[in-house]
Amino acid sequence: MSLANGRTYLAIPGPSVMPERVLRAMMRSAPNIYTGEMVDMTHGLVPDLKTIAGTSQNLAMYITNGHGLWEASLSNVISRGDRVLSLVTGNFGSGWAGVARALGAQVAELDFGNRAALEVAQVINALKLDSHHTIKAVTCVHVDTATSVRNDIKALGAAMRDLGHPALLMVDCIASLGCDEFRFDDWNVDVMIAASQKGLMTPPGMGFIWFSDRALEAGKAADLRTPYWDWTGRATPAQLYEYFDGTAPTHHLYALRAAVDMILEEGLEAVWARHATLASAYHAAFAAWGCTELNIADPAARSNAVTTLRMTAPDATRLREWMEQEAGVTLGISLGLVDPASPEWHGFFRVGHMGHLNAHMVLGNIASLEAAFEALGIARGAGALEAATKVIAAGA
Repeated sequence: MSLANGRTYLAIPGPSVMPERVLRAMMRSAPNIYTGEMVDMTHGLVPDLKTIAGTSQNLAMYITNGHGLWEASLSNVISRGDRVLSLVTGNFGSGWAGVARALGAQVAELDFGNRAALEVAQVINALKLDSHHTIKAVTCVHVDTATSVRNDIKALGAAMRDLGHPALLMVDCIASLGCDEFRFDDWNVDVMIAASQKGLMTPPGMGFIWFSDRALEAGKAADLRTPYWDWTGRATPAQLYEYFDGTAPTHHLYALRAAVDMILEEGLEAVWARHATLASAYHAAFAAWGCTELNIADPAARSNAVTTLRMTAPDATRLREWMEQEAGVTLGISLGLVDPASPEWHGFFRVGHMGHLNAHMVLGNIASLEAAFEALGIARGAGALEAATKVIAAGA
C-alpha cells in the first residue's frame, strides 16, 4: 500500500508543473507551417515575450535547452581569444564560463561561492583594472538553480553603466523568468537567456535570447557565429521557417501561447508577487523546522523560484525517497554543491516553486514534508505549517 497513488506533484526546479490549459493547447493535429494560424500566432508571441522580459529590443527563438543557449549567446557576440569575465555563484554560473572557455575565449572567473550573491563592488573593481577595455562580456546568472541564490542584476547593470565600461552584460534567467522580477531595458542588460520549462510552464525544448541593439552591433564582428546559432535572421524573420532555421516546434508554440496568455492575464507584477509570497511561506516553514537549513542565509538574496536546503546526511536522500514513494511528491537533488559520490551529497535537496503554483500546492507539500519527518524520525522544530499559513494569509 502506498499513499502516493493519486495526482503526483513534481516539485523540482524545472521542468515545472504544466497547467491543464497548456496541455490542452498541445493536443491537436499538426498545423500548416507556411500560412495561417501558426504563422500569425508565432508573430504574436514575439511582442508578448518581450513584455515578459521587460524589453522593446530584440528576440531570437531556438529549439534548444539552456546549455545550447549559453553557446548561442556567446557565439553571437565574441570572437576566439576575446576576454570574458564570468561571475560564479553556483553550478550554472561555472557552466556558462566553461562553455565560453570551450569556444576559445579567455575566461576570468570571479567566484563568490555557493552560499552568497555576487558583490557588485568586486565586479566593478575587476572592470576598472581593464583600462584598455579588452573584456568583451560579463556573464552571470540571475538565479542559480543549484544554489538558489538570486543576484542583484539591477545594481550590477547600473554600476556597469556608471563606470562606462563597454563590456556586454549577459544574464542567464532560465530559473527566474516569470518568477522573480526582471527588467531587461531598465536594468541595462545586453543579453538575456531563458528556456521554456520553468516559469514559462511549457515543456523543455525551446530557448530564447533577448538582446539589445548594442549587443547586435557589437556582435557584427564576432567570428564564432555559426549558421544555426546566428540570431540575425531569427530576430527579423520573413517567414516562420526563419524563426527556427528550419521546421518550427509547432506544438511547443501552441503550449507557449497558452502559457504566455496565462501570465499576461494574471499580470506580470501579480505573478512576481504570487511567487514572492509562496516562496516566503516555504522559507518560514523551513526556518521553523530548524533541521532544514536554507543554503542562502540572506533573505534578500533568496530566489522566489527555487530553494536549496541543507540537512544532516543521509536524511535529505531519505526524505526525498519517502516523499516520492509515500506522498507522490518529487523533490530536487543537489547539483554541483558537493561530489555526488560523497556522503555529503545525501544532505542536500531542492524544492522548486515556480510557474503554475498556488497556496494549496505549497501548503500540501509542507504538510507532506512534516509527515515525512515524523515517519522517518527526524527531529525538527514545531509550527512550520502555522508559520507558512500566516505568510500566505498576510500575502492574500
